[in-house]
Amino acid sequence: MISKERLQKHLDTLAAIGKREDGFYRLAFTDDDWQGRDYLIGEMKKAGLSIRVDAFGNVIARREGTDASADAPAVLYGSHADSVPGGGNFDGIVGTLCALEVMTSLQEDGFANELPLEQILFMCEESSRFGAATLGSRAMRDELTIDDLHRLKDKQGVTLYEALKSRDLRPDELPSAVYTAPAKAFLEVHIEQGKVLEAKNIPLGLVTGIAAPTRFRVHIDGSADHSGATPMGLRSDGACFAAEVILAVEKIASEYGKDNDFPAVVGTVGIVNVTPNVMNVIPGKVTLGIDIRSISAEAKADAVRRIREFVEEVSKRRGIPYSVEPVSDEKPAVLSEAAVNLLADTAAEVLPEAVTLRMPSGAGHDAMHWAEYCPTGMIFIPCRDGISHNGAEHAEIDDITDACRLLEAAVKKLSCKDVTL
Repeated sequence: MISKERLQKHLDTLAAIGKREDGFYRLAFTDDDWQGRDYLIGEMKKAGLSIRVDAFGNVIARREGTDASADAPAVLYGSHADSVPGGGNFDGIVGTLCALEVMTSLQEDGFANELPLEQILFMCEESSRFGAATLGSRAMRDELTIDDLHRLKDKQGVTLYEALKSRDLRPDELPSAVYTAPAKAFLEVHIEQGKVLEAKNIPLGLVTGIAAPTRFRVHIDGSADHSGATPMGLRSDGACFAAEVILAVEKIASEYGKDNDFPAVVGTVGIVNVTPNVMNVIPGKVTLGIDIRSISAEAKADAVRRIREFVEEVSKRRGIPYSVEPVSDEKPAVLSEAAVNLLADTAAEVLPEAVTLRMPSGAGHDAMHWAEYCPTGMIFIPCRDGISHNGAEHAEIDDITDACRLLEAAVKKLSCKDVTL
């Protein structure tokens, strides 16, 4: 039986790891991330699961089924445990703990699953450290290369390759991390990271599609000159160039979903690094980190095109050179209608008083990389005031428990060979 008390205990235990005054700091492959990972692996073993770790560090915890045939497809579910700097204790953790609680409940109840079940703890879902998101899932889906491991660096200049090596993982064997076994379905529980469910007073969201980011850096090569001795007309001010681009990203993204034929787009300039960043020097080199998202690949590509054209126009007008460094370009995912329907029907059975809402996800998740591999579904729960990636992030334990009950019931159904999607 799903235990609210056990879920709360796990949340409280993880809340003691990486906690600082402004939130949690369990950045991927850091000591705090690894401490949380070790705790979760220990609890997986207590639930009777066999553990394997792939070359990237993803943890696959397996419960065998009564069907011992090699081609028996597994039912997959899970999430991540790393955080953004100053993040909360629910993003990723809720899905990971729900998956763990399902495994523990099945063991306690002596449930005989026909098909094998696998909980996956994905590494490095957050983009905060290396600038690219869902890296563990991308490794498992053959969407990450060894060249990427050397290219992606954190703010200290540590490459992803070096971070993997520091944890005794096997970056040179990255191709071996690709998941090739048959899979019947993939499910993930997550906080919404938005305000829709709370505003509508609906406890469960069933995700129909997941927006994906295109991320790139714009390096502006202005000239750092004396702020007093350089006339306004003779300046190559990198920050002024950057200011135009920042406002253009906001303006261009805001036009989608209402003033043209495309679905909505969101655009964010989340990084502004100015050199030399002192009061009496005109800014020279500036780097902008730009994140463009949509559930429509066409809308996202169109917005990126327009932003890059605008950057080129500003460069010519101001006479300041620039370069663009691609970071990632991910595909939005359409989730399985059959999986959504199964979750909706199951919710009506096990949580008859709960209302569900079919909705898109504006944030990216590990689930997006599995949608083309097997039928994929996501369960959202509300988070207070829509706050996420923030120390104030909070989800009610009753909502977490209900989502976990829905996950367990769906897993039980899917573990039967005669239930199809």
